[in-house]
Amino acid sequence: MPITEREEKIIRQSFQPKSWNDVKTHDSWSVFKIMAEFVDGMEKMSKIGPCVAIFGSARTKPGDKYYQMAEDIARGITELGFGVITGGGPGIMEAGNKGAKEAGGISVGLEILLPFEGKCNDYVDFDKNIRFNYFFVRKNIFMRYAQGYIAMPGGFGTLDEMSEALTLIQTEKLSDFPVVLVGKDYWQGLIDWFRNTMLKEQMIKEEDFDIFHVVDTAEEAVKVIEDFYHRFSVKPNLEL
Repeated sequence: MPITEREEKIIRQSFQPKSWNDVKTHDSWSVFKIMAEFVDGMEKMSKIGPCVAIFGSARTKPGDKYYQMAEDIARGITELGFGVITGGGPGIMEAGNKGAKEAGGISVGLEILLPFEGKCNDYVDFDKNIRFNYFFVRKNIFMRYAQGYIAMPGGFGTLDEMSEALTLIQTEKLSDFPVVLVGKDYWQGLIDWFRNTMLKEQMIKEEDFDIFHVVDTAEEAVKVIEDFYHRFSVKPNLEL
């Protein structure tokens, strides 16, 4: 049976000869690159002000209903006085930046180099395109400076970001902020699994379902953000 392209790539990477000294030296220098990304990201984001993050698939095309919803949500968030942060790529990220840009709001892109994504989308403000090599540094910047999370339909990356937010709020490592899942049909299977498996096995509590909201329209998503900040003052999350 022929090997797949992915398997071939794994084999090539696995058989690159490296001594233990090579590994240790690479790890040591990586510390400085990681520090530089943290410092650069924090310095830039601290000057931008309160923003709401919009996540979702890079594969969503213009004309898709969720692409349009992401645009509409970004416009609504901008009208509330927030900037919009995305991963800076295509798809839902592009739609979020586009909505913010066209509404005259702050449009931020936290870009990371991936094999299936090209350059940052054209709707990120030229001075607010921040590039990362490390996913965990980028995710920390998202968590620290976003005042809310809008999770549109997406893949593993979207699930990763959403799970990080839910975990940090659940464990009180991050100030409570609104987490909104958009698209009831898309997310319902996951919510059912939370309830029928995780809750049943006592891996989570009933109160954990209060951490997030599931909505079906752009208006509902924006209203969750608006209602939350009518009750609480807007301030950066500094607990991470």
